[in-house]
Amino acid sequence: MAKVEKFAFHVPSLEELAGVLQKGLKENFADAEVSVVDCPDLTQEPFNFPAKGICGKPRIADVGGVPYLIPVVQKDKLYDLNTVAKDIELPGAFILGAGAASSKTVGVNAELIPIVRTKSEKKPAVNGSYIAQINPADKGCLLEKYSSKYTGCEFGLLANLYASEGQPGKVIEVKANGRTGELNFVSCLRQILEKHYGEKPVGMGGTFIIEKGKAKIHVMPPEFSACPLNTDEDVNNWLKFFEMKAPLICQPVIVSRDPGFDLRLEHTHCFSHHGEGGHYHQDTSPDSVRYRGYLLPAEMLFRIDRPPETHLVGRD
Repeated sequence: MAKVEKFAFHVPSLEELAGVLQKGLKENFADAEVSVVDCPDLTQEPFNFPAKGICGKPRIADVGGVPYLIPVVQKDKLYDLNTVAKDIELPGAFILGAGAASSKTVGVNAELIPIVRTKSEKKPAVNGSYIAQINPADKGCLLEKYSSKYTGCEFGLLANLYASEGQPGKVIEVKANGRTGELNFVSCLRQILEKHYGEKPVGMGGTFIIEKGKAKIHVMPPEFSACPLNTDEDVNNWLKFFEMKAPLICQPVIVSRDPGFDLRLEHTHCFSHHGEGGHYHQDTSPDSVRYRGYLLPAEMLFRIDRPPETHLVGRD
């Protein structure tokens, strides 16, 4: 049994959060508008998720961690999203986020874009996840629907997950166009929260679309590094970077400040319907980029299987 630690987030009202985020985003984007809206039906295009919304008992799970991947991989670190749903006291949860695929299941190292309605007493799991890996044929990105090849809900090493009952309801809609600052969209949101709420950690997750422009995305190579990766430079030389085009549908998990659980404070994976996806770093077309997102503050944090030995390498 993996150790599970719990923490209650500070949960601002949606109206307050919208005001805070809009004010902050205008320092990093030419145009920003944040409002409280009804969550769009996420079973529809372009999302095609197995749940209608991101509302109902919202929570964040940080599972495993980068120290299980680097400096050297610990391949025995395997987890299951159905088990995670029970660990976070929400069986049947709808889970979005960013993680590593199970190399045991997939056969290689790969990025997992988890989009899963976990199993409940009455219904089996519905796995709408994607996997991004390096295409052996041309060394480009190969994005595949998880269920086209694999069954189950296993993943490996690490994941940052936003979970809810998957219900419709009120959410925060964030629109931001034309990036004028240095920060990426997710880092900007996180730092606004950290600056405003300070010692009170706020967690947030959901989904956003890069509707226009291009983005810098990485995909992990199929082989784990034989040499220890000891610095961020080592990690960046090992990763494969691509410029990918909009529309990209992204799953961010954000925590404004670590309350002492060795968290990854932001982690975002994305997929598309044109065969591209992976780990989001930054848009590469600041003048033309257009973001639209639907987010909700989480009530609880669950830290699952925290690495006993840690470091800050490879958290970007």
